[in-house]
Amino acid sequence: MLRGVSATAVTGSATAAVPAAAYGGGTAYAAADGGRSLRVMTFNLRYASDSRPNSWAERRPVMRSLLHREAPHLLGTQEGLYGQLRDIATDLGPHYDWVGTGRAGGSRDEFAAIFYDARRLAPVAYDHFWLSDTPCVIGSRTWGNTVIRMATWVRFRDLRHRGGEGGAGEGGRRGASGESQGSGDFYALNTHLDHAVQYARERSAALINERLDALDPTLPRIVTGDFNVAAHKNPVYETMLGTGKLVDSWDAAEERSAQYGTFHGYRPLVPDGDRVDWILTSPAVRTRRAAMNTYSLRGQFPSDHLPVQALVDW
Repeated sequence: MLRGVSATAVTGSATAAVPAAAYGGGTAYAAADGGRSLRVMTFNLRYASDSRPNSWAERRPVMRSLLHREAPHLLGTQEGLYGQLRDIATDLGPHYDWVGTGRAGGSRDEFAAIFYDARRLAPVAYDHFWLSDTPCVIGSRTWGNTVIRMATWVRFRDLRHRGGEGGAGEGGRRGASGESQGSGDFYALNTHLDHAVQYARERSAALINERLDALDPTLPRIVTGDFNVAAHKNPVYETMLGTGKLVDSWDAAEERSAQYGTFHGYRPLVPDGDRVDWILTSPAVRTRRAAMNTYSLRGQFPSDHLPVQALVDW
């Protein structure tokens, strides 16, 4: 479902001394860059619960503060529950929208929702599929995993381009052979692989590649997700990147922040720890900067994962 959440921006956000925004200045960076680059974030939200000291009520103000500072154009989320996603939509403000469905169908269970800044991006097409032998069957799981897993993809039009559908006019582009590169369309796919069953993760990665291959091959891809395995240390990583059609934005970045384990579980951060949350892109996509955002407020993290961010263009 495509959910348009009409909302007003929340005021009175918590304030504190904070480090520089992970994109190199947040919205100020966009101004310095002339607005050309796309701010991308992947974020396992940790599903909303009432369990203190990390209940959703305690974490929500910190999440709101972080998202206001970073202002991502594209935000792939994992684990969000319907009410939690509505809260985030409210906190982001009326110029954001989102695409998603519960993995058990409708508003049930967790989502792999994609938020986007509607001032910059417009959805052209979207779909959901389940990570199983029957990907069109809502809630299906066939690879030994007890938890339902799924993916959501959206074809976006980047409104910074003004060339028109398939055109190469103002803002339009032409490839090396002179063919039209359209008006800035690209695909975003967001997912959350299984936490326990390696076979399910490997089959899921292969299915995601298959589904990406079925999309328009001339358009760039951005894949966000919690893959539940460490980059460079698991066959899932090789499956996703082994064909050469995707690259790891963290490795490809021209500049990057310090690295930490992206799952911290509300414990002290681990320098040079495992990256289980990834942003993958088509090789032609330029990653200007990649970052792990360690923002917390008075000791409270917004989630048990760090958001991973990339500043990209093509």
